Amino acid sequence: MEYYPRKIEEKLEKWLGRKEYLLLKGPRQSGKTTFLLHLHELLKDSEYLTLEDPSWREAFEKDPKAVAERILERKKSVLLLDEAQYIGDMGQRLKLLFDLYGERLKIIATGSGSFDIKVEVGKHLVGRAIYFELLPLTFEEFLKWRAGDLHRTYLGFLESLSGFLREEKLEAEPIFGREFQSLLEEYVIFGGFPAVVKEPSQEIKRELLRNLVTTYLERDIFYFLRVKNPEKFQELMRFLSFQIGGLLNHADACRELGIDFRTLLSYLSLLRQTYVIELLPPFFRNLVTELRKSKKLYFLDTGLRNSLLNRFDPLAEREDRGRLLENHVFIQLRSRFEKLHFWRTAGKGEIDFILGDSGEPVPVEVKTGKGRPGRGFSSFLKSYRPKRAIVFTEGEFGVREISGTKVAFLPHYFA
Repeated sequence: MEYYPRKIEEKLEKWLGRKEYLLLKGPRQSGKTTFLLHLHELLKDSEYLTLEDPSWREAFEKDPKAVAERILERKKSVLLLDEAQYIGDMGQRLKLLFDLYGERLKIIATGSGSFDIKVEVGKHLVGRAIYFELLPLTFEEFLKWRAGDLHRTYLGFLESLSGFLREEKLEAEPIFGREFQSLLEEYVIFGGFPAVVKEPSQEIKRELLRNLVTTYLERDIFYFLRVKNPEKFQELMRFLSFQIGGLLNHADACRELGIDFRTLLSYLSLLRQTYVIELLPPFFRNLVTELRKSKKLYFLDTGLRNSLLNRFDPLAEREDRGRLLENHVFIQLRSRFEKLHFWRTAGKGEIDFILGDSGEPVPVEVKTGKGRPGRGFSSFLKSYRPKRAIVFTEGEFGVREISGTKVAFLPHYFA
């Protein structure tokens, strides 16, 4: 089987020898089945089962203990269980197997975004399972797949940026800029779903993304989650596609779509739990002047977002270019930093991203062209006095001091 490496391998490796079950969640077509089959090749004592197979699904529903006994009789100690969301009370069944066979049989299970909404695995497996997410490819993974010879260079960018945040000198300088810019454009326009990344034809890329949206609506939203009005749900997805990088206004959404507030909250929750969108919370310390409730909206894959709008134009021809690049930076920061927020004041001073929420925050701005940080950036530097700040832009490279803060100006592909 042809296999392209994923970063999640590094995270899972230390858990493979432990007894806890591993639960792998993520959106459809993010590579969960491929990854499980890869584990099957690596782990010689493993058995792979998919619950899309009606016979195994029926067996698991009727008698999960009999399934476990059969696996153990085959001298296998690891069960790789794919598409676990097909079993409605999977949480209880996995708990039963852990309690009875935990010392002899380890289970690694995958499920689509609807996995833990309807199946409610988590509440049954507290202390018995570790969760992992497998999302569309980050830009680092994308480069490893599409331009392996540039991957090491990119890692150098990331290491240099990490060093800068540790108050070291910014060592790396941009090289192979045109190649990185071209690859960044492909990634931002078509996203990081594995099948889309591997496909060379732009026409087929577009078709794969349209099919992904259709499959998500038909199988996750209508079939598994039983949303009564999938057409209205799709309207909301399209509405949100115009909102990336902005504050989500619930009243505007309800009015535009003709839905009530409770329905909107329910739909937004489903979109988050199925890994379509993320709502970024604000950073605040001043309860009077800084926003503390509103959230900013981003998609977890820009290709999926562009497909909802049927917009695949080159970045230079797009009025939403700045918001797409901001969404791109969000996806990369989310994959590397545990705490991520934005900052905005009542007077509309704003910072796109804030790294960390305790100790010293690091402000991050995303600009297009030769755009310079605005008054909000200066206001934040003067108020919080951070030692380091970052501006992703196309007009400048290097480090200079502003209001006592060392600010790194970097190309977008450094993110």
